[in-house]
Amino acid sequence: MKKLTIKLTVVLLLVCCLLFLASCTEAERVSANISQEADNFNVERRIVVINARTDTIVFELVGTFSLQNSSTNELEVVCELEDGTFQKHFIYLSEYTLYVVEDISHSNVSKYHYELNILPEQALTFVPTFND
Repeated sequence: MKKLTIKLTVVLLLVCCLLFLASCTEAERVSANISQEADNFNVERRIVVINARTDTIVFELVGTFSLQNSSTNELEVVCELEDGTFQKHFIYLSEYTLYVVEDISHSNVSKYHYELNILPEQALTFVPTFND
């Protein structure tokens, strides 16, 4: 009886997981894929920071970049340059500034595609040992 209860619990958990995964909408999957592609420097975008009091543009950047909005009202922008190097910029946002990010390369992502990357330098080295 106890084995049946455990099996039933496992089956119910699997069904719940499948329902949870299937509940993502197509738009959510595409949005997540575009965000991942942008963070991997594969999407050309434009960011414009505007002073809302004076209606002036205080910062504009066009290129491939990763963007994070921190809890300290700062935008952290990491840019990839043509030679494969990177630069990091910080943009402080006040109560009078706003920003707009525009995808200008018209992302072509699949709603089904995913990619698994294994970085060899992060993998543990396995050395077999033999006992006589």
